[in-house]
Amino acid sequence: MNILIIEDEARASRRLARLIQRVAPQFNIAGQTESVAQSIDFLQKEPNIQLIFSDIELGDGTSFEIFRKVQCETPIIFTTAYNQYAIEAFKVNGVDYLLKPIDEDDLAKAIEKYRRNFSTQSIPDIQALSNLMHQLQGTSYKNRFLVKVGDKLKSIQTTEIAAFYSMAKSTFLLTKTKRNYAVDQPLDQLIKELEPAQFFKISRKHIVSLDALDEILVHSNSRLLLRIKGLENQEVVVAREKVKDFKLWLGENHRN
Repeated sequence: MNILIIEDEARASRRLARLIQRVAPQFNIAGQTESVAQSIDFLQKEPNIQLIFSDIELGDGTSFEIFRKVQCETPIIFTTAYNQYAIEAFKVNGVDYLLKPIDEDDLAKAIEKYRRNFSTQSIPDIQALSNLMHQLQGTSYKNRFLVKVGDKLKSIQTTEIAAFYSMAKSTFLLTKTKRNYAVDQPLDQLIKELEPAQFFKISRKHIVSLDALDEILVHSNSRLLLRIKGLENQEVVVAREKVKDFKLWLGENHRN
């Protein structure tokens, strides 16, 4: 059976090849590519590939670009140091999602999953893939945001963020050092990408971080008023319909 390894780090590519040969010696490594362009060229010339092992962040882009440009129904086992791509990986024939450094036992399980769901049938096991999607959702939360500062880009880790808020039809990110940056996404979309144990959408105007809550006060109409450094000029209020879930969220995090 022919397989392709897509990996831009030569040492990682060689190590993965050795692991594969140990776990599945019957596999034939038909190619090892290191870039988006090289992989596209290889797949266009060598369509007879039954399984792909692919890193995600390559020197000239992400491997998702490969599978958008090449008609590819080949199952893919993704190998990466980052966990935020899990959902997108599932959308492009993802069999499994292995975080580096790759463990031999995890690799063996991923190959076994491929054999069960793909090697003996032309149509994959939809239930198995649905289960994979469910498993991956827990690892898909963003761990950093890219914001524009003048003509430069700045990367901000989610651990540095105190809150997100909307104002004048725009969305902003507030850091724990009281710096504000505009972000492109609305709050409804942002909350889906944030770790739920760390962030809570308290109203249409605010998403708050657990670590940034300085004080919680009883407010009018059974609501709660939050004190957060950097938002002193705003009324940061937990919406009445959110109060019960907010208290449960606080309780869960307190136990953890």
